[in-house]
Amino acid sequence: MNYQNFIDFASGQDCVLLQDEPLSRHTTFCLGGAADWYVVPRTDAAMEQLASWLQRSDLPFFVLGNGSNILVPDEGYRGVILCCTNRYAQVSVRGNALVASAGASLSRVCYTAYAGGLTGLEFAWGIPGSAGGAAYMNAGAYGGEMKDVISRVWYVEDGRPGCIDRQTCDFSYRHSYFTGKKCVITSVEYQLQPGETAVIRAKMDDLLGRRYDKQPLDMPSAGSTFKRPVGGYASALIDECGLRGFKVGGAQVSEKHCGFVVNAGGATCADVLELIRRVQAIVKEKTGIKLEREVKILH
Repeated sequence: MNYQNFIDFASGQDCVLLQDEPLSRHTTFCLGGAADWYVVPRTDAAMEQLASWLQRSDLPFFVLGNGSNILVPDEGYRGVILCCTNRYAQVSVRGNALVASAGASLSRVCYTAYAGGLTGLEFAWGIPGSAGGAAYMNAGAYGGEMKDVISRVWYVEDGRPGCIDRQTCDFSYRHSYFTGKKCVITSVEYQLQPGETAVIRAKMDDLLGRRYDKQPLDMPSAGSTFKRPVGGYASALIDECGLRGFKVGGAQVSEKHCGFVVNAGGATCADVLELIRRVQAIVKEKTGIKLEREVKILH
């Protein structure tokens, strides 16, 4: 694969460019191989320029946020990883609205809303993702979803920048207009409401406490491994089938929360995929319900 044109272009942008970068360093599962090239734009303008160039090229590329809902193959990725999560990401308050670069962490977005006395994002406090990734998959928790607060999304598609409103985003459960497309989200706007900072903080602390009580946050994982089936919960079904703590190699169904597959030590992508396959087969056999994987596989 000839990367020279990409290297020449990226070298002229305000970015960090790395070759053969291990993706285990950039994903919450802490496993998987290296990417041929890994590029981190330092500015929104560089992000837009790189996204536009890659969309117009024939090089395979993937946009990586906080790496919290992705499983990287053991052989790595033959292409370019465009990483939007970095310390240069901007978050600003504009009246009752909040605008965040796609690479801003959700934690930073939520804290900025709290500090500005704006309510509506408390449900997202503790979700280990980025603003762009959360919009892409309509992330949610504790009765809230991104569709409830996002008002506009800026993006690059087919090499051209665009902006769409909430209605056009076509949000549904873990889905948006952007899902499955080579769109690159660059910024997100949230429409919030004024609130009392003490009340906002109390709700954030309560929800984060629930996360620590119920979820295996002390172990590498990609968050909830399976989508919520109609009329039930994946974690309850897995537990009912006697799979709590079930292991394949270094991959394990969490002892603390059966909806999470965790890296118990030295797990490979192959271990995780085989564990997922076995859990799906056993749950299907015993309950008749087919669990759908939520975590994405990098192709």
